[in-house]
Amino acid sequence: MKQNNIKLFHSVNAPEPGGHYSQAAIYNNTIYISGQLPVNPFTGEKVTGSIEEQTLQVLENIGTILKDAGSDISKVVKTTIYITDINHWGRVNEVYAGFFKKHKPARAVVPVTNLHHGFLIEVEVVAAV
Repeated sequence: MKQNNIKLFHSVNAPEPGGHYSQAAIYNNTIYISGQLPVNPFTGEKVTGSIEEQTLQVLENIGTILKDAGSDISKVVKTTIYITDINHWGRVNEVYAGFFKKHKPARAVVPVTNLHHGFLIEVEVVAAV
């Protein structure tokens, strides 16, 4: 769907949005991915295990959306990571570094009181397409 040259993007291989928003929007060769939670895209199961398991699921969901939109993780410009406990940061950073490898996008880490469904992490991304 296009609105004012904005293409609203949806991947059937990523979790369905749980509210009135799109998985992503593409504008001027840039994709803005909505905050992703650790949900298995095929079963709808909420991944409520360790912070490492939740982080990996979120990043895999983002990777899928990027791929399906014609981008990939090497084109990520900026990430914003919301975590419910700043003490998780070291463990999140390990999974994040393993996922992105040598690529180091700009990022912000924002401690929050809580997230929907009791999740420990949510990540949003801006990338080139």
